[in-house]
Amino acid sequence: MVTVLDRRSRLGFDVSNAPESAAISARARGRGARSNQSGRHEQLSRQAVDDGWNALEALPAFRTDVTLEAAKTVITRNRSPDISFDRSINPYRGCEHGCSYCYARPTHANMGLSPGLDFESQLFAKPNAAELLRKELLSSSYKPATIALGTNTDPYQPIERRYRITRQILEVLAEFNHPVGIVTKSVLVLRDLDILQPMARKGLAKVALSVTTLDPKLARAMEPRASTPAKRLEALRLLSEAGVPSAVMVAPIIPALNDHEIEAILAAASVSGATEAGYVMLRLPLEVADLFRQWLMSEMPDRATHVLSLMRSMHAGKDYDPTWRRRQAGTGPYAWSIGRRFEIACARLKLNKRKRKLDIAQFARPPQPGEQLALL
Repeated sequence: MVTVLDRRSRLGFDVSNAPESAAISARARGRGARSNQSGRHEQLSRQAVDDGWNALEALPAFRTDVTLEAAKTVITRNRSPDISFDRSINPYRGCEHGCSYCYARPTHANMGLSPGLDFESQLFAKPNAAELLRKELLSSSYKPATIALGTNTDPYQPIERRYRITRQILEVLAEFNHPVGIVTKSVLVLRDLDILQPMARKGLAKVALSVTTLDPKLARAMEPRASTPAKRLEALRLLSEAGVPSAVMVAPIIPALNDHEIEAILAAASVSGATEAGYVMLRLPLEVADLFRQWLMSEMPDRATHVLSLMRSMHAGKDYDPTWRRRQAGTGPYAWSIGRRFEIACARLKLNKRKRKLDIAQFARPPQPGEQLALL
């Protein structure tokens, strides 16, 4: 049974998602979110509730559906002062990895879908991304700078095996000698070593693996369809051996959940060949706060209150502070201690001693069919 509630009622009293979480738990096996709550733009909030007739047993499990999207542009630009790139490409909307804490989840609300289970099961692919990228790079007004892949959703999530959009994008970037930086949780990135290795020799490519925990059980709960921690470390090793500069992202750091692993993750990544490292504190924008709270109460009820209390201590008593530079690191004693521990561990392991800057000077537009070549 689906219960429909006027979203405005939330202004007067709390509408709990606990009944919905219990009702769909069996259908959501292998997924990260514990509910499919309506997005913030919807006038009505719909919740699945077991009415006692055992009708939920007949409902199928959530499956992954992919909609092909005819994108109009492919390079997304930003002016954020606290990130190191000004442009990125996201081949997909939504992410099948199902990370319970993903800060990109609220974007699904813009399409009338839930940031919960819809985000990880109702996906959108951009099959014309490589074609659009080629057109943008051929424009005489285009000025090169490193393009980031994996900034919103993972470019190597499972559906990449079928659609190969990330690979097509890399092929275009290699053709133009255009620099690219990749962040992923998937060993599928190794499939494209035949492209990344030659680009790396020219100083055009680097790859970062996000390692949230070394505990496979915790990783399975937090990131149900991402590669295991051991596989990610193995990917770092193979990338390093192939000459592709590699980095580790300890992200996100979750208070009282994985914060004790910072030094161990950095040490394991260093042994695997990583030369650079970064970290990001857990971010809980918009619907992510409720979704993460549901997941936490489901998986870690004994420490949920402590985790959330520490999170609020970093954001002036709020779940999240979107202020530039504060949003990714937080403020206060706890946030300061995390930053110092990270810096000390990196110094000891000689991480970030020399950061590889990708080369934009080699960018060149290849001759196109029917185009007259320059004489000089």
